[in-house]
Amino acid sequence: MTTTQPEQTRTLPLVLEHDGTHPSLTARIDAERARIRAALREHGAVLLRGFPLEGVDGFDATVRALSGAPLAYSERSSPRSTIKGNVYTSTDYPPDEEIFLHNENSYQSSWPRLLYFCCIAEPDTLGATPLADTRRILELVHPDVREEFTRRRWMATRTFHPRFGIPWESVFNTDDRAEVERLARSKDLALQWLPGGGMRTRAVRDAVHRHPETGEEVWFNHITFFHHTTLPAEVREGLLELFGEEELPSNTYYGDGGRIPDDVLDHLRSCYRRASVRFDWRRDDVLVVDNMLAAHGREPFTGPRKIAVAMAEPHTPPAASGTED
Repeated sequence: MTTTQPEQTRTLPLVLEHDGTHPSLTARIDAERARIRAALREHGAVLLRGFPLEGVDGFDATVRALSGAPLAYSERSSPRSTIKGNVYTSTDYPPDEEIFLHNENSYQSSWPRLLYFCCIAEPDTLGATPLADTRRILELVHPDVREEFTRRRWMATRTFHPRFGIPWESVFNTDDRAEVERLARSKDLALQWLPGGGMRTRAVRDAVHRHPETGEEVWFNHITFFHHTTLPAEVREGLLELFGEEELPSNTYYGDGGRIPDDVLDHLRSCYRRASVRFDWRRDDVLVVDNMLAAHGREPFTGPRKIAVAMAEPHTPPAASGTED
């Protein structure tokens, strides 16, 4: 399963540094909004560096200057803490764990178009937020693999166990089962209540999407991120021992329920890694990511790393559907 592909030539991220022309980051955005938006479409991410930020309030103002009000984090799949308003911590996983590359909320029927990251405190070592161009990933995916997922789509399964992981009440922001069922229908989720207070959802989605502005095809999904084989071996083995494969907290399949072969998952992970680039965080850096053009992850780290996150500009694809009956 090998194929020769052209190398990526785009800069990711494009770095725009403070040059003293504008007194603040919001003033730079006001003056150069069209340029910054064009850079996001071309490169997939822009790193705004060296600007006086004034903490979380300055970060929130930056989001509002470029995108409007930040979004609430809903149908969450990872633990985050609220810093202020709709500004959150990055995923609260142990610092020695890698977070594999993914696109935010690509398992949902709608998702944020833009993601914002702000460095509140730098790590001592590593701790980068690696990025990968989803157009490049798609080029690297073997044509046979791409065709299979285009034809069969992909399925995300999530099982919520009482007293383990994120409870479904937090995911849906309610403990009213009737309201959860209504929300599930609106989000194209098949929902099943389990004995003992648990719940399982299934969603069938497209693996390849078209960017709403550029029209380019992108590899946009959680196929690798949610699959249990992407987890560290000791975590994966522990979860399989606790729940078995069918009741794992999250997993992925072909859209018709078929199992995805291990070699296909290995190939997909290698595509992400081949497309991945990194940079070292500096305090007050603001990274703006087009969520459909660039996947993001997290390196393990040491030290006091603190990255604030905000999401903006909700997007629903024109024919968002695909709940399994």
